[in-house]
Amino acid sequence: MKKLLSLALALLLAACCLPFLFSCKKEEKKLILGFDATYPPYGYLDEATGKYVGFDLEYAQKVCDNLGYKLELLPIEWASKDEQLKTGAIDFIWNGFTYEGREEAYEWSDRYLNNSIVVLVKSDSGISALSDLAGKIVTVQSKSSGETALSEKSDLVASFKNGKYELDADYTAAFNRLSAGAVEAIVVDVGVAEYLIRDKAGYKILNEQISTETYGVGFLKGNTALRDEINAEMKKIATENPDFIKGLCKKYGVSYDAFTLGK
Repeated sequence: MKKLLSLALALLLAACCLPFLFSCKKEEKKLILGFDATYPPYGYLDEATGKYVGFDLEYAQKVCDNLGYKLELLPIEWASKDEQLKTGAIDFIWNGFTYEGREEAYEWSDRYLNNSIVVLVKSDSGISALSDLAGKIVTVQSKSSGETALSEKSDLVASFKNGKYELDADYTAAFNRLSAGAVEAIVVDVGVAEYLIRDKAGYKILNEQISTETYGVGFLKGNTALRDEINAEMKKIATENPDFIKGLCKKYGVSYDAFTLGK
C-alpha cells in the first residue's frame, strides 16, 4: 500500500512539474549596443525599411552572431552615453566612437578604423580653407569628437563669428541648418560628411582637415572580460574573413584603406 501511495505521489509531482519544465528555456545571452541613430554611415535609421543599419551595426551583429549573443540595438542621445553605460542600460558603444581624448574613460577594443575631422560647406560659400572660416557661423554636434577637436583649436575658434561655434544635437540637424543657410560650415567626421552629401550637388568637403583620429568600441571601465571577448572576435573576422569587411566598406562607402584590423 505504501509503495502504491509513493508511486501515486511521485506521478502527481511529475504531472505538476511537467508544465514548468516544458516552459523553461535556456537563458538567452543578450548584449545591448548603444548608438547615435543619426550617425551615418556607421549607425542610422534606413527610412525605406524602418530598420537601423550601418557599417558598425552590421559589424557588431556579425561579432555577436559568431559568439552566440542576441544583439539589441538601442538608439541613445549621444550626450547621455556615459550615463547609459554606467547604469547598465547598454553594454557597449559601437558607433564611430573616437578613441582619442577618451583613452582613460572606457575599456577599449583595438582601434579598427582611421578617421579625420573635416569641414563641410556649400560649394558656393567662398570657403576653401580653414582660414576662410573667419567671421563664419560654424556648428558641430554636441559632445562629439568634432567638438573635442575644436576645443583644441582655440585660435581657429576665435576666428569664427562671435568667437565661438554653435552646437547641434546631431549631424542631421546640423546639415539641415546648413542647407537652410542658418549656418555656414559643419565640423564633422569625414565618413559622416561623405554620407550626408552623397547624391547631393552643391556641397563640398574642405581638403584641409581639423584633425585625425581612430575609432574603437567602448566598454564600461573595468569590464575587461566583455571587451576581450568582443575584441578577439573582431580581429578574427577581420583576419579570417576580410571579404566581409570589404563588403561592408563597399556597402556603406567606407574606405577599406582606412580599416586597420587584420592588416
